[in-house]
Amino acid sequence: MSTASSLIDEQRFPQLAALMRIQYERTPAHRAYLETRFSHASAEDFTTLEELASQIRQIARSRLGEICDGYDFICKIVREEEIFFRRKGRYRLQTFEEANRLVYSDTEYMGHYMDGLLLTQIYWSNHTACYQFYRNVFLKQAPANYDYLEIGPGHGLLLYQALKDERSGSVKGWDVSKASIGQTWDALTVMGMSGKKPELVLQDLYAVPDDSAKFDCLTFSEVLEHLEDPKGALVKLRSLLKPSGRLFVNVPINSPAPDHLYLLRSPEDAVEAVRAAGFEIERAEFFPMTNHTMEQARKHKLTISACIIARPD
Repeated sequence: MSTASSLIDEQRFPQLAALMRIQYERTPAHRAYLETRFSHASAEDFTTLEELASQIRQIARSRLGEICDGYDFICKIVREEEIFFRRKGRYRLQTFEEANRLVYSDTEYMGHYMDGLLLTQIYWSNHTACYQFYRNVFLKQAPANYDYLEIGPGHGLLLYQALKDERSGSVKGWDVSKASIGQTWDALTVMGMSGKKPELVLQDLYAVPDDSAKFDCLTFSEVLEHLEDPKGALVKLRSLLKPSGRLFVNVPINSPAPDHLYLLRSPEDAVEAVRAAGFEIERAEFFPMTNHTMEQARKHKLTISACIIARPD
């Protein structure tokens, strides 16, 4: 079996080391890229990566090898979308109907895609940085006994952080997919919910009445780029916050993927989109794609993750 990278201290980070041994064995072609990624990681990063590796291995259970294959799958399909993006200057799909017909309705395709996305939380440094920003800045500055809502919680890694936070009050997750809600619940269950239970609800954001319950903290991570009406979504999010509530948005810039519809061409465009929906920007941080500097990402129009914390204006 391939060994884990010498950059990973196997005594301090056994979960990460074990994951990488499997990934290198299953997909050796990714080893050079991933070792370069780890060569840029700080001590704090490695602590976060170990935590994520532990959670992902719990979620994966006996399917860890398949999930490692899923990472190879997602790299290949994103590469295809990148080629289209470079040639055409736009994302391939333009409507949710197209995404639903070509991507979401294909159960096997979506299974591989979601498996790969799970590992990008570790393998793509911008995804790890967004996770750290969310946990260390957004959640840490939340008020005591905060009411929390995440829309589109996916694998549940962010929702889990709110759930295990002893300062959180109610914790809710909304999704338009019943299957996705089931996957989120299963992931939270295997990670351990420590007595506090989330409320997971089948809910279309656009259909929520304006007089619905309000929240102290609202998370909207890697959802905006999938929408035909992003401005309408942001306006609706504003109506769901208490006057002193805070919104966390994570949206990628110049990030072609098979189900991305909303193209933002600079991090500043993302900030302005949030501001234009009636928010005051509290803080924004930008993270370039793995193994690139911000200067390189801007110059070559590469992916940049924009993390924005905002309050109702």
